[in-house]
Amino acid sequence: MAQSGADAELRTNRAPHRARTNDMNQILSGAVAGLTATVPMTAAMAGMHRLLPPEESYPLPPRLITENVLEKVEADDQLPEEGKRELAVVNHFAYGAAMGAIYASGLEALDTKPSVANGVFFGLGVWAGSYQALLPLAGLFPPAHKQPAARNALMIAAHVVWGAALGLTLQKLEGDET
Repeated sequence: MAQSGADAELRTNRAPHRARTNDMNQILSGAVAGLTATVPMTAAMAGMHRLLPPEESYPLPPRLITENVLEKVEADDQLPEEGKRELAVVNHFAYGAAMGAIYASGLEALDTKPSVANGVFFGLGVWAGSYQALLPLAGLFPPAHKQPAARNALMIAAHVVWGAALGLTLQKLEGDET
């Protein structure tokens, strides 16, 4: 049976909408996975921070980056100490969610399923891209090679934890039990 031009156009118009919906679901799932993965990462950071020598136990990057952003926008005197601490936590989790959305989008583009292995790889890429390029170029944090080795090890390990949790969480959100 021949179909009218309107029927064919309706079917053609549905496919892109469905694809956009699937893309948005993938991005949202990635953001949820990134947000969720930031929980064990933050716990790992706190635990490892306690093991640093006293001269290296100053605040961790999320706090320092937040303070630097506030300074750049001339708002560092606008928040009390508790507000700065809370904003650092919000920023840290928001960055985790944003990176999770990018991870999920990248997997979709590569037609690859999430896994602990590619999550760890992505987590290490987030560390390298953020601490060797993005943050130093934005003037928000010194490059990793200017940081003490123990603090770099802490942040690298924390990103491995984040990446593993990210891959596993997105795997579970997608219903893949392998």
